[in-house]
Amino acid sequence: MENPMNRRIFLASLAALGTGGVFAFTTLTSAQNTGDVTSSTTSGSASGPKQITIWRDPGCGCCDTYADYLEENGYQVTRIDDRDFDKRSIEVGVPEQGLGCHLAEIEGYYVSGLVPSEILERLVTEKPDITGITLPGMPSNAPGMARVKTGTLKTYAFGEGGITVYSDE
Repeated sequence: MENPMNRRIFLASLAALGTGGVFAFTTLTSAQNTGDVTSSTTSGSASGPKQITIWRDPGCGCCDTYADYLEENGYQVTRIDDRDFDKRSIEVGVPEQGLGCHLAEIEGYYVSGLVPSEILERLVTEKPDITGITLPGMPSNAPGMARVKTGTLKTYAFGEGGITVYSDE
């Protein structure tokens, strides 16, 4: 079994690369859903909260802080303890080099990492033909790591069409 501390160090290293602007994907993983994760959450109506499910390592404090952040921004968050969220992430198509610190699902899209709520809103409003988005690693200026997002964060889209920059804001 993989040591959770080693995984956190690895993810922190990815975050440092990602925030430095030199993070690059070198391979493309199949973006087809494997059926292991079901798309059961739906967007909230105008009168109710938006639904999002997060699979996370139960010992990860930043995932809890991120879930609290989402709740403060109008989301109803279902938290699922899953020490193998990284394997589940790869199974649903998140590129291995782009893993974030947890996996989420909203309106049939997979979201890896500490993606700001305004980017989630853009995703479910625009409804692009992709499998999902990822904010690799654990950037220190992302929600969950910082109380308020500062600076820019580069979020990538992934799917059958490959990997592209979805947001750099």
